[in-house]
Amino acid sequence: MTLLNHQFRLAARPVGAVKRTDFNFVEEPARAPGDNQVLVKTLYLSLDPAMRGWMNEGKSYIPPVQLGEVMRAGGVGKVVESKHPNFKAGDFVQGTLGVQAYATLDGKGLNKVDPSLAPLPVYLGTLGMPGMTAYFGLLDIGKPQPGQTVVISGAAGAVGTVVGQIAKLKGCRVVGLAGGKQKCDYLTQTLGFDAAIDYKSEDVKKVLRQHCPNGVDVYFDNVGGEILDIVLTQLARGARIIICGAISQYNSTTGVKGPSNYLSLLVNRASMTGMVVFDYADRYADAGREMGGWYKSGQLKSREDIVDGLETFPETLLKLFSGENFGKLVLKVADG
Repeated sequence: MTLLNHQFRLAARPVGAVKRTDFNFVEEPARAPGDNQVLVKTLYLSLDPAMRGWMNEGKSYIPPVQLGEVMRAGGVGKVVESKHPNFKAGDFVQGTLGVQAYATLDGKGLNKVDPSLAPLPVYLGTLGMPGMTAYFGLLDIGKPQPGQTVVISGAAGAVGTVVGQIAKLKGCRVVGLAGGKQKCDYLTQTLGFDAAIDYKSEDVKKVLRQHCPNGVDVYFDNVGGEILDIVLTQLARGARIIICGAISQYNSTTGVKGPSNYLSLLVNRASMTGMVVFDYADRYADAGREMGGWYKSGQLKSREDIVDGLETFPETLLKLFSGENFGKLVLKVADG
């Protein structure tokens, strides 16, 4: 029986917010695997802010998606057919599957996952790339010490929630910025953050100063823009800033707004370092074991925002940029 594959292929470089017309939704037969290949049925896809950057032409940490190519996305799926020695039909796997119903892959970067240890969507968030980003960004670059203050923007998102929980495990005081009372309550009441700031309704600069009377030792930045500029005014001496993302800037049509308060880095002998998770690929397994232990023991909690239907991809992706998602945004493509 021929399997039909549905794919979103990039049709145009988006200007501002992504539109459905920036993609072609195509149907074609799924490609049978050749030697050392596997055919994977996509079950869940990870929707991440970085996807917006991948659509732009130009130099970056990863080549852009080319026009006509299947839109890049991480996912989890089930092996349907295998001609690869490391995988068999029925295996559940995680890797770069693309925004499509079926993926034919050579096995590189494909890892088996166990749905009995954690639900499959968790492998796209807390135990996936967002979790790895949080782990290495905070611990390798932020180097938090017990008693220090860690501030996180986009704190209710896939990366931010994990950063805060790890910081608490390391004995830090944690302050998160998020949009709306529901998200802020989740940070403090469920995840154990010491404080949360609602950037939509509070004076961020004033409240940040109240919650961080001795300054900010570590700032994990997921949003850039005005929030980054405000935090720069509150740094402690020797502070470390991790630049993970700048979601407030990704859809700008007038260029990225840089920080005007950057001289605070000089005054406070602070550092600002860019972080790309792919640089730590050779250590994923070790981090995964430690984080899996925290998850299994209940020290690391996970929340997913799951939307059903591959065909909803363009509109669902936009939830990331309006702040509608609550937790890791995941697109359900099919049942396992």
